[in-house]
Amino acid sequence: MIGHRILCLILGYVFGLFQTGYFVGKMMRTDIRTKGSGNSGTTNALRVLGPKAGALVFLGDFGKAFLLCMLIRLYYGSRMPETALMLMLYGGFGVILGHNYPFYLGFRGGKGIAATAGILCSFLDIRIFLLCILAFVLPIAVTRYVSLGSLVVEAVLFILWLLWGRSLTPPPSPACYAEATAVMACIVALAYWRHRANIGRLLHGNENKLGARREKEA
Repeated sequence: MIGHRILCLILGYVFGLFQTGYFVGKMMRTDIRTKGSGNSGTTNALRVLGPKAGALVFLGDFGKAFLLCMLIRLYYGSRMPETALMLMLYGGFGVILGHNYPFYLGFRGGKGIAATAGILCSFLDIRIFLLCILAFVLPIAVTRYVSLGSLVVEAVLFILWLLWGRSLTPPPSPACYAEATAVMACIVALAYWRHRANIGRLLHGNENKLGARREKEA
């Protein structure tokens, strides 16, 4: 069984290596890692390259996580259904690791929020989807801080997993659910770690707002 976990984690890392923001930036003759926050994720692409490029980056980063998790669901859902959700989270965590720490770009990638969105959508649960959308959009609409929306939605996703994870399809065994919860906790913890500079700026009131242009963040 340990081999399945490792396989999904490795496959996830490989999928995560497709750095949409970096490649879109290169098509626009810009190394996105040298602009704005220096991240290759959706928010920095939106700020540096514009709305169309930002949307394309989101779709690419969302899609790579969603695709891998759905492939894992399809393969293991009929063979080992009690482990499928757990292995989907292992795969999704691998995608985030590959996205955040791509070896061929000096381990400088994004923050994994769009990839996390792909994971949560692969649960195929409308309750989780809608509540996470609200948890992301409402803080941004009120404050214009994308980082705040990202942090809130990660926390809400973990809470919803604790509430409804055992009732998702295919239902995990108690042992797999406990292990999947630990993997989910790692996903959320890594998101907060990647946003540690944003958290500092939020606390000091100098975080960059959506729509504001800043060439270089601290």
